[in-house]
Amino acid sequence: MKMKRLKKVKCKMMLLMLCSLSSIYAFSQDGNAGLNEANTKVRSYFDTGTNLMYAIGAIVGLVGAIKVYNKWNTGDHDTGKVAAAWFGSCVFLVVVATVIKSFFGL
Repeated sequence: MKMKRLKKVKCKMMLLMLCSLSSIYAFSQDGNAGLNEANTKVRSYFDTGTNLMYAIGAIVGLVGAIKVYNKWNTGDHDTGKVAAAWFGSCVFLVVVATVIKSFFGL
């Protein structure tokens, strides 16, 4: 009696797994469509990322200007090096954002 019941349960479980696997196969898509969708989504984020990099560059530039101004007012001798470093980092951030955008043709 228990063996028959166990076989029925096993049969139902196998049927359930077969149905679920066939539905997964029916809803799957080919790899090219998935890659093209991912490409489209990543390219749509580039403008937002570029604007974010410009905003970060502006904030870093303001913080750097304040630090250089404070060093200049206190009479530190390495003010020129600090100013060049902050200015260089801001220029680098803007150039990288622009180069990446033009490199990928966006």
